[in-house]
Amino acid sequence: MPVPHPALPRKFYEFDAQNQIVHYSPYNGKVLPGYMFTDNGFWDTFRAVFPFFTLMYPELNGQIMEGLANTYKESGWLPEWASPGHRDCMIGSNSASLIADSYLKGIRGYDIETLYQALLKNSENEGPLSSVGRAGVKYYNELGYVPYDVKVNENAARTLEYAYDDFTIYKLAIALKRPQEEIDRFKKRSQNFRNIFDPETKLMRGKNQDGKFQAPFNPFKWGDAFTEGNSWHYTWSVFHDVEGLARLMGGRQQFAQMLDSVFVMAPVYDESYYGSVIHEIREMQIANMGQYAHGNQPIQHMIYLYNYAGQPWKAQYWVRQVLDRLYHSGADGYCGDEDNGQTSAWYVFSAMGFYPVCPGTDQYVLGAPLFPKMTVTLQDGKKFVIEAPDNSKTNVYTQSITLNGKPHNANWISHSAIQQGGTMKVVMGKEPNKQRGTNESAFPYSFTTTGK
Repeated sequence: MPVPHPALPRKFYEFDAQNQIVHYSPYNGKVLPGYMFTDNGFWDTFRAVFPFFTLMYPELNGQIMEGLANTYKESGWLPEWASPGHRDCMIGSNSASLIADSYLKGIRGYDIETLYQALLKNSENEGPLSSVGRAGVKYYNELGYVPYDVKVNENAARTLEYAYDDFTIYKLAIALKRPQEEIDRFKKRSQNFRNIFDPETKLMRGKNQDGKFQAPFNPFKWGDAFTEGNSWHYTWSVFHDVEGLARLMGGRQQFAQMLDSVFVMAPVYDESYYGSVIHEIREMQIANMGQYAHGNQPIQHMIYLYNYAGQPWKAQYWVRQVLDRLYHSGADGYCGDEDNGQTSAWYVFSAMGFYPVCPGTDQYVLGAPLFPKMTVTLQDGKKFVIEAPDNSKTNVYTQSITLNGKPHNANWISHSAIQQGGTMKVVMGKEPNKQRGTNESAFPYSFTTTGK
């Protein structure tokens, strides 16, 4: 499968008269040595775009990491949304995911110590704009969540993304052999998603400073405690501890039932926070897949979570539904914003048959391939071949998998296995194989069961 070189983020550097790489800094107005990139929003792209770079373009990824270090040196902050300098747009401190995923997958050639110090600063400070640092960080670090009633908008979404980002810092801190106290701090904070889980509704919900949940609560309200989505979309934003989320919901069976609910309920909404129907709401309605709003990023990984519940055939079914119904070659062939490549990256990964649910780990969670054969040529020339000769419009379910001729019973495949090259052969059929992938040993990474 030939993959075009990415257009975003844009290269914001050039070569001087001595053929050395230099850039004009939008942060301090100087011409300085080294790489610089711009025009990217990590709230969108930490999910699949940058994991795609780590897999297909590791050299480019390393250059981007150097650019992040340069941005920090020149502005004092990491560029959560650059265009070309810091832009006050979106939430989170998801540069942590990019940096940790790059380093943990073996990419080098940049100043990781400077980047780690930048992550430490992010974890303790608010920035001059809501898009840099962490808005509400003092509440988050002291209470374990960003409160609903302290005038920090989209507070529940921030809590969830900060918790995941803290997980990635925790993993990076271990790799860098940081002090144990520091490792333990981020390990503890990675579990902060638990603090805004409402056991009554089994959904994420804004919580006031006094510890009481927001009231009234409408899980279909877009915005407010969430970012361009509602509680049904953001409840799944626990990338690193899906088992922990399932236990909060009452166990794997109840967790799977909650996943099912997303697709069977009506695409109703409350747009009052925005004052009008934003395009992401309309796109959810047009998609006609219940509350599954694929045109917006927070829920795009949700389908793959069936693998953690021991029901991988449902992931296979719904991935194919999205690929067939929401992507095509016509004028409206995208079901929402392209968003810096995220919508395309979801498609490319899903067409290959796997997806990076949790960047910062070595695992891609399995769906089912879209084509009878795909050949992925990696940067070093090795080829990873995905064969599914019986694949068709009706044969959408995985019956069995072999990896380099050996049975592969897990619901995931590792980054290192793909990097080595080889062949993954998938036998497809019309009916789901409800025996394959149901053993706990087949489940993907989850902090509760495998985190150390």
